[in-house]
Amino acid sequence: MSHVLTEKRPSTLRGASLPKWSPWAIGAGSLVLGVVIGLVGGLDSRIQWGLIAAILYVLGTYVIASMVEGKRQAKDRIATSLVWVAFLLAVVPLTSLVWATVERGIKVFDVYFLTHSMGVVGDREPGGGIYHAIIGTLEQVGLATLIAAPIGVLTAIYLVEYGRGALARAVTFFVDVMTGIPSIVAGLFILSIMLMADMQPFGFAGSLALAILMMPVVVRSTEEMLKLVPNELREASLALGVPKWRTILKVVLPTAVGGITTGIMLAVARIAGETAPVLLLVFGNSFINNNPFEGAQASLPLYIYQQYSQSAGAQPAYDRAWAASLTLIAFVMILNLLARGIARWKAPKSGR
Repeated sequence: MSHVLTEKRPSTLRGASLPKWSPWAIGAGSLVLGVVIGLVGGLDSRIQWGLIAAILYVLGTYVIASMVEGKRQAKDRIATSLVWVAFLLAVVPLTSLVWATVERGIKVFDVYFLTHSMGVVGDREPGGGIYHAIIGTLEQVGLATLIAAPIGVLTAIYLVEYGRGALARAVTFFVDVMTGIPSIVAGLFILSIMLMADMQPFGFAGSLALAILMMPVVVRSTEEMLKLVPNELREASLALGVPKWRTILKVVLPTAVGGITTGIMLAVARIAGETAPVLLLVFGNSFINNNPFEGAQASLPLYIYQQYSQSAGAQPAYDRAWAASLTLIAFVMILNLLARGIARWKAPKSGR
């Protein structure tokens, strides 16, 4: 039997395409041209150079792709390039913020700063720390979470599993309204109650205002997670004669617990940096107050505001404000990483 050797010819259905490294080459060329145009044009701001480079990158990608791959593929590439430009525009301010905070806050950020309070140290004097503010923030945010998390989760369960008719629509409407409520309004609401009851500033009052801000976030995130639970799981449990409340408790909530926990963590991160309600209700304290139910108390956002307001001509207060900002950013970052870890840990395991 004879074997006929046939040479494989390349397919003619596939047109020319740019190499994989072409976006990097176009980006580098656009960056160089952006810098040159900025220098020649007398533009001192590097932001302007970056914007010029971004415009050149999008235009250059479209022109080169049109010449090599055709206009249809060029439109796809220009959409991809716009996504990358938008991503960089979002990342650059965030990176700049974190870098500036670390650069300025690291000067006094040490163990002494984290383990001492202001005490008898004046706002314009060197020394002192944020231990009292850390205690206040942990207690106020913790109490707000204990109030808002159960109410928010139960409200979301009602809306998804039981809510029908006018009451459910009213609850949904007020949750939407509360989502956009300014933090100062929540603080004024609690402050009015305190004035009617002739009460002095204390930490738990700030927790109540923070709980009001936290509740709609928990409701919305939990509601979306519960909606993602397949109805087949509910129907299978109900078909076996399991009561609805037990189905929710044993089937629905365990399935969505990862997303619910993530939503609660993100809500905690959202209220951790609120200053206005704390300024109205907690009032601030230079000494350590471990009792949130009696007396004025400190918190990190309020500490930052007070130190920065006293920083005119006082470098120690300025440094402490930035170091406290770095601590607050680290706290929020840890919460976000913890939320991601819990979500991945509790995510449904895919079958083989």
